[in-house]
Amino acid sequence: MPPGSGQEALDRLIRMLALEEVDRDFYLAQSPSGKGRLFGGLVAAQAAMAAMSTVEDPDSALHSLHAYFLRPGSHGKPLRLVVDRIRDGRTFTTRRVVVHQGGEAIFNLSASFARPETGISHQAEMPDAPPPEESPDWETLRAEMLGTPGRIRPQPLEARTCDPDDAHGSPQAPVKRVWLRPAGKFPDDPRLHTALVIYASDRTLLLTASRPHGLPWGKRMVASLDHAVWLHRAPPRFDDWILYASESPAAHAARGLVHGAMYSVADRVRFASVSQEGLIRVPRARGPAGDHAA
Repeated sequence: MPPGSGQEALDRLIRMLALEEVDRDFYLAQSPSGKGRLFGGLVAAQAAMAAMSTVEDPDSALHSLHAYFLRPGSHGKPLRLVVDRIRDGRTFTTRRVVVHQGGEAIFNLSASFARPETGISHQAEMPDAPPPEESPDWETLRAEMLGTPGRIRPQPLEARTCDPDDAHGSPQAPVKRVWLRPAGKFPDDPRLHTALVIYASDRTLLLTASRPHGLPWGKRMVASLDHAVWLHRAPPRFDDWILYASESPAAHAARGLVHGAMYSVADRVRFASVSQEGLIRVPRARGPAGDHAA
């Protein structure tokens, strides 16, 4: 495995999803080293792993989660995850997870599990998209847009965008299609597939809401506020390319709403839907002394 490879980044992520069970319904998780706020998708995936660890029925699979990002998480500090067993029913099971860091709650998750049953089924058609092999690499484009083309950090997920953002900040339609897949191999555990899908679901969304305002990388400040995922085909499989299509129907008061859909490339099945509202701010110019300009 070459140093700094995508496989190495994926292996680090898998290790962070392996929670330490300290006591019944009480877990510890690690956070990576780095700068800035902790990636919310990681915290959501760890919280989902904690919730799944308390469901004893092997036929019950996570089918939805609703979460709030309460405070920014920090790199390099452990996370404490406390699970409440709200309900264990014959069909549906409910869990609540609160994630703490530094003595404060930073994330709150409600998760619902369901046993499979036969019933109605339909879906919207998967949108057309150029194949991933013909789509530019997400991290390469971001580095070029930020003026750091030689500083590309390997990521646990490979991402290729079908709708590159305009580097000059011209307004674009609030829609986006992105190909995603794990950057290597990982254990064939249904819980890991589910957690990686949740991790991936926090990617690209607020960029979609920023497009009509001409706010690409480096020209905006964003933060996820709340996040919801519905897994229509549970547990999902995430060992090949998936298409993540998103659209932003509304934004106001510095908050943008985004809806997303995940499709498997093999059968064009929509296996997950996502909604998120996030904070999107335009950084104010700084004065000569470094203070924010009025």
